[in-house]
Amino acid sequence: MLPFDTDHAVRLIKESDPCMADLIGHVGAFELTLTREWSPFQALVRSVIFQQISTQAGQAIQSRLFELFEGPPEPDTLLQTPIGTLRKVGLSKTKEATVRSLATSALCGELPNRDEMLILTDQEIIDTLSRHKGIGIWTAQMFLIFNLGRPDVWPTTDLGIRRGYKITYHLDELPTPSELESLGDCWKPFRSVASWYLWRAND
Repeated sequence: MLPFDTDHAVRLIKESDPCMADLIGHVGAFELTLTREWSPFQALVRSVIFQQISTQAGQAIQSRLFELFEGPPEPDTLLQTPIGTLRKVGLSKTKEATVRSLATSALCGELPNRDEMLILTDQEIIDTLSRHKGIGIWTAQMFLIFNLGRPDVWPTTDLGIRRGYKITYHLDELPTPSELESLGDCWKPFRSVASWYLWRAND
């Protein structure tokens, strides 16, 4: 269950934008699946896996990682694995260092737990997570959308969003992140919903 009225959000987006209305009509119902049962650490590990790689590659690495730990890893269990183990399932050296750092932060209380996350604003969460090495705005935004279900996140640097916008609006070139910033204003306060549909446009 998402923490906002998705039918209302989809209706407002359709009413505000004919191109998005066409895309929504083609894609169908909004079906965002949250990773709510996962801790912030586990959800962030997933986001790190998917950094700068295709969805298919990310899914394959995630599957191998979860097979290694028999599910989403816990911080202490992950830290007990020898250095280099995670690279064998597909993580780069940099990403392995990032998830190990996150595990250490989770164990010592530097990474907020779910209850603490729920009372923070989107920007506070982005600022908090971005203090961790290897965690940037994109990773924090994926956490906001897919774990917390925040309704108004607009990940303009995401290549899938840029491609989806190009397809939906029949552009000759990909819009830049800076161009997308203001282009998403018409979908406030439900830019996460618009983002989900733009990702589907790539499919």
